[in-house]
Amino acid sequence: MKLKTIKKQNNGRLCIVCGKDNPSGIKADFYELENNIVATKLKIPENLQSYPGRAHGGIISAILDEVIGRAIQIDSNKWGVTGELNVRFVKPVPLDTTLIAYGKITFDKGRIFKGAGIIEDEQGNVLAKGKATYINLPIDAISEQFNDNEWFYVDGNETFELNNVNLLNE
Repeated sequence: MKLKTIKKQNNGRLCIVCGKDNPSGIKADFYELENNIVATKLKIPENLQSYPGRAHGGIISAILDEVIGRAIQIDSNKWGVTGELNVRFVKPVPLDTTLIAYGKITFDKGRIFKGAGIIEDEQGNVLAKGKATYINLPIDAISEQFNDNEWFYVDGNETFELNNVNLLNE
């Protein structure tokens, strides 16, 4: 399913997933799409491996946590911290290969919101799936150091062909 890109989200400075200044990170860019989905195309570098040629499960989990959690920011100024993250590792996730990760919010009620996410390869094979629960908090309660140096816009544009959007509703 080809979804229209609505806007690009900001990046962080040192985040392991989106941090542009993190020499060990992935440096992923995130985009808001139609149907309230957030998506990214990324490659996991070899310094984040588990077994040779395979991404570490913690990195896979971090990517799902990031893409699901960012979906709450669509049309809102909400932020949250992860309360629970459940990941199903479906197939080995290769290194240095283009991957597509995407997620959406499935429940939003006051202080709690929940979401689902998927990582797939360019052929549409599901590699990992996740579900997460977050606690809605104002950004100043999450970090005292959050400012324009830590969260900023980096120009970019991307199109997405998402093959398993229906799985987000399971």
